[in-house]
Amino acid sequence: MSKKEYDGMRYPSVDALLEKIDSKYKLAYAAARRARIIEDEEWTSAEDGVCVKPIGQALEEILEDKTKMTFK
Repeated sequence: MSKKEYDGMRYPSVDALLEKIDSKYKLAYAAARRARIIEDEEWTSAEDGVCVKPIGQALEEILEDKTKMTFK
């Protein structure tokens, strides 16, 4: 997706993300935890992504299967 096609809160799509994690609550939890790590370490595995904020980068990582989280 090019920066021209990027449309704020519509990327990454919630529907696509829910195919990776089966609950909106788990998705929010996973993204928040990963965003905190991205912010603290100032590094993301989605470096070629379109999002500049840590939460968007975390969601891109989840969408691209670059991060894993286990829930009890």
